Amino acid sequence: MPQRIDYYNVAPDAFDIIGKLDKYTVSTGIDRKLRELIRLRASQINGCPLCMYMHTTDAMKMGESEERVYCISAWEECEFYSEAEKVALELTEHVTLIPTKRVPDQLYQRVRNHYDEKQYVDLVLIINQINTWNRIAIAMGQTEIEK
Repeated sequence: MPQRIDYYNVAPDAFDIIGKLDKYTVSTGIDRKLRELIRLRASQINGCPLCMYMHTTDAMKMGESEERVYCISAWEECEFYSEAEKVALELTEHVTLIPTKRVPDQLYQRVRNHYDEKQYVDLVLIINQINTWNRIAIAMGQTEIEK
């Protein structure tokens, strides 16, 4: 499907703000490979092929292993993700699917066992940022993968 609207030019101020949030999420202390795995998992849930391709490619360029990238949808069953990574991925699923999953107190506590307050906020912002991009790309018809 071709892109429906040249949204960057239609609403440049809005995309400036989104870009600033992008820059912030990249500057956090959250491991960059984990950040890409979070973005990949949320993009899978949302069904955004453009973002799945982009974040798979980015993770691999950062040195992420093929097995960890390919198995991200089955992270719960894999021993090659750390407990800290697993709770971050679980949080990703809960925030991405917030209407049905919410973020229960027990999940919040498990995340906080591995991440401090600032890191928790940063994780939530990273998750929300990719959900924003997924929804924009899908709504605007920007789903084709360009190589």
